[in-house]
Amino acid sequence: MQKEKQKEEINSDEIESLESVIGVKVIQHALKTMPVSAGVYRMLNDKGEVLYVGKAKNLKKRVISYTRLTQLSERIRKMVLQTRSMEIITTYTEAEALLLEANLIKSLKPRYNILLRDDKSYPWLVITKEKWPRIDKHRGKISKKNSYWGPFASVGAVNQTLELLQKIFLLRSCEDSIFKFRKRPCLLYQIKRCSGPCDNRITKQDYDHLIEQAKLFLSGETHFIQKQLAEEMEKAAEKLDFERAAVMRDRIQAFTYVQTNSVINPSTIDNADVIALAQKGNLCCIQVFFIRSGRNNGNRALFIIQSEDQSDEEVLDAFLGQFYENKPPPSEIYLNIKLADHALMCKALSLKAGKKVRLNVPKIGEKRAVVDYAIHNAFMALDRKLAETASQQKLLEEVQLLFQLPKIPKRIEIYDNSHIMGTNPYGAMVVAGQEGFIKSAYRKFSIKSDITPGDDFGMMREVLYRRFNKGKIWDKKDYPDLLLIDGGAGQFSAVDSILKELNINDVTLVSIAKGSDRNAGKEWFFTHDQKPFQLPERNPVLYYLQRLRDEAHRFAITTHRSGRLKGIKKSELDTIPGIGVKRKRSLLNHFGSTKAIKEASVLDLENISGINRALAETIYDHFRLGVYK
Repeated sequence: MQKEKQKEEINSDEIESLESVIGVKVIQHALKTMPVSAGVYRMLNDKGEVLYVGKAKNLKKRVISYTRLTQLSERIRKMVLQTRSMEIITTYTEAEALLLEANLIKSLKPRYNILLRDDKSYPWLVITKEKWPRIDKHRGKISKKNSYWGPFASVGAVNQTLELLQKIFLLRSCEDSIFKFRKRPCLLYQIKRCSGPCDNRITKQDYDHLIEQAKLFLSGETHFIQKQLAEEMEKAAEKLDFERAAVMRDRIQAFTYVQTNSVINPSTIDNADVIALAQKGNLCCIQVFFIRSGRNNGNRALFIIQSEDQSDEEVLDAFLGQFYENKPPPSEIYLNIKLADHALMCKALSLKAGKKVRLNVPKIGEKRAVVDYAIHNAFMALDRKLAETASQQKLLEEVQLLFQLPKIPKRIEIYDNSHIMGTNPYGAMVVAGQEGFIKSAYRKFSIKSDITPGDDFGMMREVLYRRFNKGKIWDKKDYPDLLLIDGGAGQFSAVDSILKELNINDVTLVSIAKGSDRNAGKEWFFTHDQKPFQLPERNPVLYYLQRLRDEAHRFAITTHRSGRLKGIKKSELDTIPGIGVKRKRSLLNHFGSTKAIKEASVLDLENISGINRALAETIYDHFRLGVYK
C-alpha cells in the first residue's frame, strides 16, 4: 500500500521530467543493441563505478523495465537516475548468468545490490598426499592432489576436530621442514597424539592403515572404525601386548567423546548445509550450519542490510549465489523459505558443484527440527547484533562529545608500529565504524625506507604518507573522522606535523598514553584545543578507546610476527649458489645465526664440513660484495 501511494504521488509533470534525464536515455540507447539472450548487465555511474549487477533470461526484456520509472521502487529509481553507461555479458543459460552475477557482486560490491558482508574463506581439514601424510587445517584454494573435509564454521571448530583426530588416529601434524630433520619424536608423541613416523616408531604399513581409518571416519564410517579399534584392542590383549591394548583403549575413549560431543548430530542428515533467515527492521541475519558425515562442523551468523522493497525470498536468493561463489555446495541444502525461482537456483548450484544439488524446505520431522534450531539461532544472533549496534551508537555519540567532533564518527582509524630492535618493522592500521571493527579495511605497512632501527616517529611518518598520499585519490568518505595513535605528547606532536605536511586538516587527531605506572585505566588523552586529560577508570568510553588501541596493537604484533616468520623460513643463505639444505644446516649449527656467518672469514667458513675453499669464498663475497665469485 505504501509503495502504491508513493507511485500515485508522482504527477505527470514529474514523470516527463524524470524520463528526460540522462539515466533513462542511457538505458534506452543501450536497448537498441541489447540481445534477447540470457546474460548479466552492469549499470555504471559517471565515475565508472558499478552501481548494480543483474542477471536475466532475456536481457532486453529485463532491462526495458528500468525505463518505466513510475513502476520502480525509490531505491531502483535513484539507481537509474545515476546510470551513465551499461555493460553486457551474454551467457548460454540463465543458470550460468546467475553464477556470473554472484561472482561479480562478490568482487565489485555494487552499491544497489544485496551484499553479503562475509569476505573470509572457511577453514577445512586436509590430509596431504605424501609418503607420510600430514593432517592439518587449511584455508584458501583447494588442491586436487590432497584430500579435504569441510568446510568448518570457524578455526576454533576445526582446531577442536583436529585435536580429537590426533588423539584417535595419531597422525603427524608437523611441517615438512621440521619432519625431515627430526631425530627423535616430539612432545606430541610423548602425550600420545602422534605415532612418531619421524623416528620410525611406526611402520609405513601401519601408518597407512591409520590414514585410511581417518579418511573413513571423516567420511562418516564411524561404527565401522569403532568396531575395528575394539577388535585390535582384543587381539593385543590376547597376545599379552598390554601397552598396545592401552593405546587402543585410549583411542576408543577419544572416539566415543567425538561421537557424543556434537551440538547437532541428526541421524537423517549426512552432508548438508542448513540455512535460515531471520529479519527485524531492515536487518537480516542468515544462520548457516555445516553438517558433514552426520556431524555438526559449527555454525556462522551472517548479516545483510535489507531495503524495504526487498523480500525475504530475494535476500535469500542473493545470499545463496554469493555464499557459494567461492566454496562447493553440498548435495543437500535445507532452507526455511522457498525461493521465488527455486528450480533455477538448484540448476545453478548443481552446475557449480558438478553434481545434483537439492534445495529443500522441510515441514516435519528431524530435518524441520534442525531448521527450526537454525531459525532460533538466527533470531538470537539478530537480537545480539541489534543490541551491540545500539550500544555502539551510544558510545560513538559519547566519543563525539568527548573530542568535540562536528558529527558522530563513522570511521575511526587507529595506528600502531611493531618491531624487535628495529628489525622486521611493520606499521598497522585498524578501522572501526558504527558496526564495530571493519576488518576488510585493515592495512599492513612493511616499512621500506632506510629508517634508523627503533625510530617509531620515522615509521609512523612513512605509514601516514603512504596511507594519505594514496588516499588523495580515494573518495572523501574513506577519510577518517578520528585518527587515534598510541603515545603521549611527543607522538601527538610528530603525527600532527605529518598531517599538516599532507594538508590533512579535517581529521581530528587523538593520542592515548598509559599513565606513569603503565596501568590500564589511567590513560592520558592528548588532542587539539584541550589540555591533556584522563577519564574515570570505569568509564564506558575509556573501555571503548582502550579496545580500539589494543586491537591496533594486536594487529601490529601479529603482522610483525608473520613477517618475521617469513624471514626465518626464507634465509638469505637460500640465495647463494651451492648452498642446499644440508650445508645451510651445517653453517647455522656451527655459527648459530646468519649474522655470525656474515662476519666469518673465508678460513672460518672453510673449516665447516662440506664447505670447500671455492664455496667459502663465494659465501664470503656474497655478504661483503653482494656478488658471486
